[in-house]
Amino acid sequence: MNVNRLTLLVVMAFLMALSLLKGPLPSVMAQYEIKELTPELKTALDSRRARKGTLDELKQKGVLGENNHGYVEVLSADPAAKSLAAAENRDRKVIYETIAQQHGLEGAMDTIEKVFAQEQRDRAQPGDKVQDESGRWTTK
Repeated sequence: MNVNRLTLLVVMAFLMALSLLKGPLPSVMAQYEIKELTPELKTALDSRRARKGTLDELKQKGVLGENNHGYVEVLSADPAAKSLAAAENRDRKVIYETIAQQHGLEGAMDTIEKVFAQEQRDRAQPGDKVQDESGRWTTK
């Protein structure tokens, strides 16, 4: 599978996973939807939805940021943030692995994580900390 097709597939699968959190997306994306909403995936999505407000608040305060591997990173000493980030990252890993398994991309986790990282950077709110591909942290 070429890199462009893989990237498109991962982005589309990510958007479908996101739609499970936020609502429907255009029907053109239906071919890349999550094929099976497993109990583990449902739990991960529900948990992410429940912590979204707190996660967004901590991002706005600069306590958390989006790293260049598709995960949340703690940027200041805050025990509650560390626990929240660990839970968020566990759930993201479940989502990434589910997308990989359901689309036959098990050997492409690095690519999936990088594509998700770009999506998170693109969706970051003004004031959020994001890490670019080179590893440099900036404020959006």
